[in-house]
Order: sequence, then C-alpha cells, then structure tokens
Amino acid sequence: MAGIGASGMILLVLIALLLFGPNKLPELGKAFGRTLREFKKGANDLMDDPKPASRVDVSPEQPDLQKAERHLPE
Repeated sequence: MAGIGASGMILLVLIALLLFGPNKLPELGKAFGRTLREFKKGANDLMDDPKPASRVDVSPEQPDLQKAERHLPE
C-alpha cells in the first residue's frame, strides 16, 4: 500500500462505511482477518513440510505380506 496516503485511506474507510454501514463493518473486518490468518497458516504449513521421501522398495529379505495373506491356512 505504498501508493495510498493518509487521505486515500480515509477515503476508503468512508466509502466502506457508506457501502456496508457501521454495523456490518466490524463483522467484515473480523471475517477478513480470519481469512488472512487461515491463508498465512496454510502457506506456512506448505513451506514447512519436508519434501516427500523417495519411494522405498521392499528388499528380498522381507516377506511379501500381500502374498502371505492370500494363502489359506493348511
């Protein structure tokens, strides 16, 4: 908001008051704040997540559980 000075901010507040009224303006501010907070939280979660691990192959020493489950007990 570098291009908006004090007079521009006052004008924006007056227009918002005329459009929404003094009763709705605090509710809109709260909703905007919650939305911005959720967006920041989601962005931070994406930035903090480690890169997905590479695919791990099953070594021949480990039994294949899917094949073992398919056999009926004798």
